[in-house]
Amino acid sequence: MLIGLVRDSVMQCFCHTCRAPGILPAVSRRSAPIKKNNKIRSKQPRLSKKVKFITTEIRCQEKSRGGLSYEVILAEPAPNVAVPKRPVTPGKNVSVEEIEQKLKAAEERRISLEAKKMADISNKLAKVEEATRKKDEITNEFITQTKEQLESKMELHVEKREAIISDMKEKLKIHAQEIEKTRETLEQQKANEQKAIEEKLKIAQSLRDENIKKMLNRLKEHERRAEIVRQNKAQAQDLDGQQSAIASSG
Repeated sequence: MLIGLVRDSVMQCFCHTCRAPGILPAVSRRSAPIKKNNKIRSKQPRLSKKVKFITTEIRCQEKSRGGLSYEVILAEPAPNVAVPKRPVTPGKNVSVEEIEQKLKAAEERRISLEAKKMADISNKLAKVEEATRKKDEITNEFITQTKEQLESKMELHVEKREAIISDMKEKLKIHAQEIEKTRETLEQQKANEQKAIEEKLKIAQSLRDENIKKMLNRLKEHERRAEIVRQNKAQAQDLDGQQSAIASSG
């Protein structure tokens, strides 16, 4: 009956003037209007006096487009109810001996707890010391291994460096030998060229001397012939003068 009441109140319009159909038509979320998040309260419709129901209240809230959220409140919150207290038991008459025994037992418990705590602390300290010792051993082992690896790498690096240096020295030695051979070859070529140049200069000097001698001989011959020509010309002039003198006297 309560379920039917809730269904009827949900399916009923909030203005209580009409009833919604049994099956609501599908509404597109995009076409549905945007509503504000306002809490709407609707009270339960009036029923006959013969049937008594618990006071209910339905709160409707739109949390998304096209979606409604309902809160059904069945009754008002109950008032603060006092919690019943336990009856106080009457106190017992405790003697001094019982109090002393309880204090002694409490002291023994305290001592045992302290001893247990000290034992736990000593165990923890022993575990810490053991962990520290293991950590130190692992650290020392790691340091030793790392040192050995570094030393082996350094030795390998030194060997490689020495091999590279020796190879470079050998190459430099071969290069120096090649340079020395090239220098000797160039010096030999230079000496040969200088010797050839000197020989050519000597030949040119001898040829120049011969040419100079020939030219001097030619000049002497030319002067001799020129002198003969001058003498012949002078004799011819003398003969012409004599002939002209004879002709003038005759």
